[in-house]
Amino acid sequence: MGPGSEIRPPEGGFAPPKNAAGFPPPGSGSGNAPQPGFPPPPPADEGKKKRAPGGHSMLSNIFFMLKIIVKVSPLLIAGEALTYIIGVLPMRLIPVIGLKYIIDTFEYGGDVRKIAFAIVAIIAIMLVDRITNALFNNLFARREREKLSKGVSRTLFDKAAELDLASFDDPAFYGDFIIALQSSSDNINRLVRMIRDYIGNFLSLAAIGSVMIAIDPVCLIITLVFVLAFIPMGRYLGKLMMERRVVVTEKHRMGDYFARLFYLPDHAAELKMNGVSPLLIRRFDRAADDIYTTHKKYVGKIDALRMTQNFTVDVIGLLFVMCAYMGYRVMVSKTMTTGDFVAAFNGTAQISNSVFYLTVVAVRMFTEQSKLIEKYRTFLKAGVKITDGGRDADSEEPETIRFENVSFAYAGSSENALKDVSFEVRPGEHVALVGYNGAGKTTVTNLLLRLYDVDGGHITVGGEDIRDFNVKNHRGRFAAVFQDFKLFGATVGENVALSEHYDTDRVMDALRMAGFDKELPEGTQTVLLREFSDSGMMLSGGEQQKIAIARAFYKQCPYVILDEPSANLDPVAEYELNLAMSRAARGRTVMFISHRLSTTRHADRIIMMDSGRIIEEGSHDELMALGGKYAEMFSLQAEKYTD
Repeated sequence: MGPGSEIRPPEGGFAPPKNAAGFPPPGSGSGNAPQPGFPPPPPADEGKKKRAPGGHSMLSNIFFMLKIIVKVSPLLIAGEALTYIIGVLPMRLIPVIGLKYIIDTFEYGGDVRKIAFAIVAIIAIMLVDRITNALFNNLFARREREKLSKGVSRTLFDKAAELDLASFDDPAFYGDFIIALQSSSDNINRLVRMIRDYIGNFLSLAAIGSVMIAIDPVCLIITLVFVLAFIPMGRYLGKLMMERRVVVTEKHRMGDYFARLFYLPDHAAELKMNGVSPLLIRRFDRAADDIYTTHKKYVGKIDALRMTQNFTVDVIGLLFVMCAYMGYRVMVSKTMTTGDFVAAFNGTAQISNSVFYLTVVAVRMFTEQSKLIEKYRTFLKAGVKITDGGRDADSEEPETIRFENVSFAYAGSSENALKDVSFEVRPGEHVALVGYNGAGKTTVTNLLLRLYDVDGGHITVGGEDIRDFNVKNHRGRFAAVFQDFKLFGATVGENVALSEHYDTDRVMDALRMAGFDKELPEGTQTVLLREFSDSGMMLSGGEQQKIAIARAFYKQCPYVILDEPSANLDPVAEYELNLAMSRAARGRTVMFISHRLSTTRHADRIIMMDSGRIIEEGSHDELMALGGKYAEMFSLQAEKYTD
């Protein structure tokens, strides 16, 4: 057994991250959201660097995560290390000390009962090892590992909830968050095992090294000379393996994409109807062949280095030099017993593995862990730009909303999404924002909700700048239904109230006002989606949208924002929704965005936007009489219905 032959990191690097139940892997959705995929491995030259990209050293990152581990589960690492010492260390010492004792006793005519006693003791130690490990894993470790995973994930969730929306617009930041989130549970438990193995190998090296010194220091020196001489080759081998992992991981992402196409329901209809499967399968085959070619490029060199390393250390070092030296002492000089020979030979194999692990394998694995921990740290220390103003907002009656010369640009964009926009919405008024895609309509509502802050100008409610209010308190006075609304794996009642505590009658009233008439087998306790229940109810796009709209009817607040509230509804359902909104929103200020101008014609006022500016404003009749952009847009849509 040569260096690293007993303990070696997995060839494939880190295991692919596992998504939370029911959530598709990143990159499976649509739109412009970043699609980071699986965590990339460290750069090929990472072994030469001890400092992570964010400026923290490898040790700093390891100790940072250790503090979290100890805080969440103080006894886990101590328990892992103790179990390793009780279980693994004796098993490594038995071939060295145990066999030496039995052979020496037998060779020198010792009492057979001593040999029997030694064998019984070895069996007992093995049983204690098995029982200790079973008890530790089943009664303590599994629970504590889950507790640790929960603690780390909860920290990430809490941080994600507090971050600004702008943070998720940054592809690099979002990618790091996905990596930190998806790999946190597996990697923090892997780190615990790595620390355990490091402690265990260090103690094993110390214990067996002491035995070797007692038997013959020269044997220990021969072992260390051969093992240490091949550490540079071992590190170069590790570098090649990481290089291969970098290239292969990138190519695997292509294969992962094709896999998502075939297992996600989003694409099932297209695959079945349009005969595109052969095209995708051919491209998958090419990607798989490319991975094979990449492996082939590296495998010859990696295997040659491994063979050289193992042959030199195992055959030349251990079988030839070590056996020749010890054979001379046993057969010629008669200064070493047969038991010493066996103990020294077995000890040599154990020491070579421990030294190689401590100097090559562990360094490489800890470096990889450090890179992922750095992403975790970067995410946790990300700043929040949307800060609390400290004042509580009045959430009883609607007040005047005013935009005053508001300008705003999204991060990374060279053009303003809003350009010197000014308008006001009076208390209880129903205002429609219309315009073509990219006009700035959704940006207006995002700024009003303080999902972003203005770059220039002011937004006031009741004459007070919204930046002076407590963020949560300010948002709490708005009911908002977004264009890309989401339902959650929860009950109907929880989905409408967005809370586990809700008024059943109010939920049912809100559903009726939203036009939701599907039978609910368990009323508001009916579970939606199947992430947490195999019997969860699946809804059509229109039914889902009605659930989302019901949220606005349920929430008792002075302001309502609806972004494309009727996008998935048929014309009849749209008409009924308009009537319901008119009834339910009496006395409330409503701002809604719609591309269907049949929805907007009954608004008190319509604001027509184009390229981040307000170009027209007035009632439906006033804008039609004006004969401008709104009239043109309305006429084009009306023609589709009349034709």
